[in-house]
Amino acid sequence: MTSKPEITKLNDAVSVSPQLQLDDVTALAKAGFKSIICNRPDSETGEHPSSAAVAEAAEKSGLQFAYVPAISGAITDQDGEKMAAALAKLPAPTLAYCRSGARSTKLTDMARTASKAASSPATRFNVVIVGGGSAGIATAASMFKRDRKISLAIIDPADDHYYQPGWTMVGGGAFSAEFTHRKEKDLIPARAKWIKSAAASFDPDNNAVTTADGQEIHYDVLIVCPGIKLDWAAIDGLPETLGKNGVTSNYRFDLAPYTFRLVKELTSGTALFTQPPMPIKCAGAPQKAMYLSCSKWEKEGVLANIDVQFHNSGAALFGIKEYVPALMEYIDRYNAHLNLESTLVAVDGPAQIATFEQKHGEETKRVEVKFDMIHVVPPQMAPDFVRSSPLAAESGFVDVDPATLRHVKYANIFSLGDACSAPNAKTMAAVRKQAPIVAVNALAALAGKPPVADYDGYGSCPLTVERGKVVLAEFGYGGKLLPSFPNWLIDGTRPSRLSWLLKDTILPPVYWHGMLKGREWMVKPHRIGAE
Repeated sequence: MTSKPEITKLNDAVSVSPQLQLDDVTALAKAGFKSIICNRPDSETGEHPSSAAVAEAAEKSGLQFAYVPAISGAITDQDGEKMAAALAKLPAPTLAYCRSGARSTKLTDMARTASKAASSPATRFNVVIVGGGSAGIATAASMFKRDRKISLAIIDPADDHYYQPGWTMVGGGAFSAEFTHRKEKDLIPARAKWIKSAAASFDPDNNAVTTADGQEIHYDVLIVCPGIKLDWAAIDGLPETLGKNGVTSNYRFDLAPYTFRLVKELTSGTALFTQPPMPIKCAGAPQKAMYLSCSKWEKEGVLANIDVQFHNSGAALFGIKEYVPALMEYIDRYNAHLNLESTLVAVDGPAQIATFEQKHGEETKRVEVKFDMIHVVPPQMAPDFVRSSPLAAESGFVDVDPATLRHVKYANIFSLGDACSAPNAKTMAAVRKQAPIVAVNALAALAGKPPVADYDGYGSCPLTVERGKVVLAEFGYGGKLLPSFPNWLIDGTRPSRLSWLLKDTILPPVYWHGMLKGREWMVKPHRIGAE
């Protein structure tokens, strides 16, 4: 170059220099530059070629040109945005110049900041909720009901949302699968920001969540409710045979219809129903699948031809003793063989053989059972990114105070639903009660105040013992019975047609149009210290 301007490389895309002369342009093209930006106003004092003259020289040399003038000592954010737009449009590498090169350097730095802000949405919110299932959406709706001005983001990658308590009914032929399905986009509260990605890790010391696609989301208050992990692979051979060979599960949307198909087609043989070690979501669902199947076979007159077996890893049919007598009446009525402390460990689908580990006193034996159909419930655990995080208790679930659902270490973190460590039954009814409590406690934390509401461990398990009757189990911490209705209306320890009506007709619309909309019917948060 004849004038030899001092060129400083800022990065691979942009270099800067002092004032260019017209005969410098050809040399810039030979040096590999593709474009030029003039940051010096034509009106600025001193001798220098006009931007139009440099643009003409650039065109003759095959370079593109942009005029982005900025006044020395008075550079604005708008100047930085214009520089960002020019750099985005022009081919790289680009040479930007002004009188000394200082303005061009500053504008390039501002352009980088402006570009980053434009390409990334706001990444700090008053409240961040990890999980867009029933717990996340219900809590968000309850919070907006109380404060419409908060900024709130929900992190969840799913396109679809399911009313999972309905899958037992699908497997029993009472609901269609599609009845339990909605699109996630139609349920996220309008005021919430939906970050459509999976949470990958937590940094509670810096109030941040990192997503699977690399976003770093910051919060004032964090609510963790990503659900529970179904570990299908923990049972040897199970993933390969699910949905065929008579192997099914109501714990998956796509498999619940297969359950009912198997039930309708089976007229004789062996039907196995399994329950893994606790904790699992809806601890009654494994036996509910059995009762509804038996009810169908009884109606069709084929039950006597079917060997029904219930294999439960636990030592009791149900964890709350008050409900066991009614359930045992149905075990006897359906002539189901109850196998306690019997854990499914393997399934050979093509051979239709299930392998169980069964306890006999101090001894554990492996037993193989031939089947015609088997309903499997997989072992369950906290999601991997929760178990490996600083938020996890020894159990792997988010370590919370059972009463306030606030993290035991981090005062601005709460958890509810299947992912939290509270020793309640992991049911939809529990979430319905927990969501308003977490909503008011999280808003209190946002205001720098302690929790104001407490949770009694309430959960409900409508045990569908036959088509048309339900044993409505409702209980809290320590197995305390917590009925929602007077005993003369519904005695939860006995099968009831009214309870079936609740399960079949009332609860689904309560879920879609009440719980997910922040309508807290019969679950107003209990204030700490109140009677």
